[in-house]
Amino acid sequence: MTASHKFKDSLPNWVPAEARLYLTHTADGRSLRSIAREQGVHASTILRQVRRFEHRRDDPLVDCALGRLRQAAGASPDQEFKEGCNMTLHIRSARRDPNELLDEERLNAEALRVLRRMAEPGVVMAVAADMDRAVVLRDGPEGAIRLAVLDRPVAEAFALREWISCSKPGRVARYLITGQGRAALRQLIDGTESDEDRGDDEPARGRFCQTESPIVVLARRRDKDGKPFLGPDLVIAAERLREDFEVAQTGPRLAQDWNRFLTAGASSGLSGDGRGHEPAGAKDRLVAALAELGPGLGDVALRCCCYLEGLETAEQAMGWSARSGKIVLRIALMRLKRHYDSLGDSAKMIG
Repeated sequence: MTASHKFKDSLPNWVPAEARLYLTHTADGRSLRSIAREQGVHASTILRQVRRFEHRRDDPLVDCALGRLRQAAGASPDQEFKEGCNMTLHIRSARRDPNELLDEERLNAEALRVLRRMAEPGVVMAVAADMDRAVVLRDGPEGAIRLAVLDRPVAEAFALREWISCSKPGRVARYLITGQGRAALRQLIDGTESDEDRGDDEPARGRFCQTESPIVVLARRRDKDGKPFLGPDLVIAAERLREDFEVAQTGPRLAQDWNRFLTAGASSGLSGDGRGHEPAGAKDRLVAALAELGPGLGDVALRCCCYLEGLETAEQAMGWSARSGKIVLRIALMRLKRHYDSLGDSAKMIG
């Protein structure tokens, strides 16, 4: 096997074909004609693809993704990549082995979690040049609300696959989901739902793409005094619960029946301190929050914040009278906010 073939074979399966060609030419030093003969196309075709990716390096996430792949594959250092994305900083601050590339399973799990949020109206991803994480935000009248956090290598992979595109460059760049990202999300949702082992009478929960969450819809409503029915602090509490729920789903597929935990009063099974960005920490925080709410309040919070069930559906499922669900949900979110306030910043995923 040639050195160039070893380089190509060392790249993860999720790396796009055009990126593989670009790295084969720039990192391995293979000529365009040699690559064209191998691909069975004209050299001008390869040239256009290489030039396209060269232009895409203006996006800092794409530039860093290519540099990370180049370094992890064992290619010789390249000063352009180092200067363009400050790889030393990101590799030093990464929580994972810098030479351990994303595998396709983790990338898809993160895409299912993050792209679902980015598909909602008014949601952007913010990436700072000197941070090793990206943040998904929704701009609101009272300021931005954090919806999700992801490691920078994951955001880089999203950009490399053209699932997101930079809408506002700068020290803190902003990214929006693309048409390709929405198509990838639909495929991931369809694949996840087809793989789930559930009965015919069990709805697919937490696996579908909502245009807007029930919390956002309810937050736009006004009470009799003209004030928002759910204030920004309650929306933040709801989003924090959903964030932990989504992160917990990216871990090992353990048979966790949250409804049975609530209604039967089962042991929470807390195993850690509830800190960190990993699925285990998110699960511990979620369990602690639901235990604080208890049956009833925990049920409606879980259904509306995490499963994204509408209020009417939740009321019917729990046998409540019409229009009572929004009152109970607001009480649940008030208690949830009090629970998070008591924890302070120690249990947050990031500062």
